[in-house]
Amino acid sequence: MMSRKTRTDPGVDQRTVDEALAKAVCTGDIVNFRFLFTAFSPARQDSSEQFDVPRYAYLLPHNDLKSDPRFKEALAAVRAIETHTHIQQELEAKRPAQLPAGLVLLLGDNAVRAGKYTSAAQAYELLRLRRRMQDECFQQADAALDAGDVARTVRGYLIGIGLDYDYAAFPEPLPAVPDYQKRALVLHADYPDDPRDSVALQEPEVHIRTALTYLLRGASTAARLAERPLDLKTAFVKELVHALDPQWPAFAGRFREACAMTREFGERLEPTRVPAPQEDHGLAKEIETTLGEDPRRITAHLLGRDIPGGAWWQYLKELAYTHPASVLFIARWTLGDDEILVPRYRPDSPLAVALGLREEDEPPE
Repeated sequence: MMSRKTRTDPGVDQRTVDEALAKAVCTGDIVNFRFLFTAFSPARQDSSEQFDVPRYAYLLPHNDLKSDPRFKEALAAVRAIETHTHIQQELEAKRPAQLPAGLVLLLGDNAVRAGKYTSAAQAYELLRLRRRMQDECFQQADAALDAGDVARTVRGYLIGIGLDYDYAAFPEPLPAVPDYQKRALVLHADYPDDPRDSVALQEPEVHIRTALTYLLRGASTAARLAERPLDLKTAFVKELVHALDPQWPAFAGRFREACAMTREFGERLEPTRVPAPQEDHGLAKEIETTLGEDPRRITAHLLGRDIPGGAWWQYLKELAYTHPASVLFIARWTLGDDEILVPRYRPDSPLAVALGLREEDEPPE
């Protein structure tokens, strides 16, 4: 059996190792940080890998980063005597490394600041601090809401849900990631017997609860806001939607246009199946004969593009991916043997007004 090839150069420059670790800590990159401690890392003396090859250039800080105060803080933490000794011992050990806890914690904090919540979740999970950090985020966010700071509240909740973990992931638990596409399919899985039972036409209090559960990716997190006044929850959801979807105003504009298109079709889009024609000329001919211009363009207009041959659920998944909150204001409608998605909202929906889906004096759908 061949032995592993080792380097023939004088050895690893410890300053380079320190800077590589400091960069990972400063930028909140748990993947690079853990890689530096692996058996084939260029940071190890017995590894054949070297920092000076192009493929490892991404591990090293550029000159601009070296002048960043957070990098200097991370480098000082790496070079602290106790931590530095621990790092050297772990890089020399012939076993899986025990990562320095202080650096992992600092990395997690920097990841939160940078919005790298999955990286932060992994760092805190390694330290068995994730749930405590998550609860702290929610508590601070709730305190901010008590003080009337909705924007800070939303930031706190986004960090909190960003630290969620999926313990059912395979082959090992991993940070939970946004799953709005799957949640949207669940929301619209059943075709309502009565159009008034659709998600978009729920009572305002019920609708806001549905919105919170969907957007915050779980009923337990949404329950923290359950007792808040409706107007405060509406303001929270408005801020949350814009934080999740910077392109929401563009969607809102298309939504209002789609409402006008829907009104143009009027009663022809009642949620009943269009009677079959005497002669079978296909669905396209049936639509043309019965409805005139193809109303399926409404669904494409909501998305902002056409999906050739796309079914309603394909449009739904795309809408959920590009504009998560959009699925709270649409409904399924049968059209012959086909289905489309159309815009819907209640006349008394404060959320529809807050999100710019209709003007105060616009006739509701």
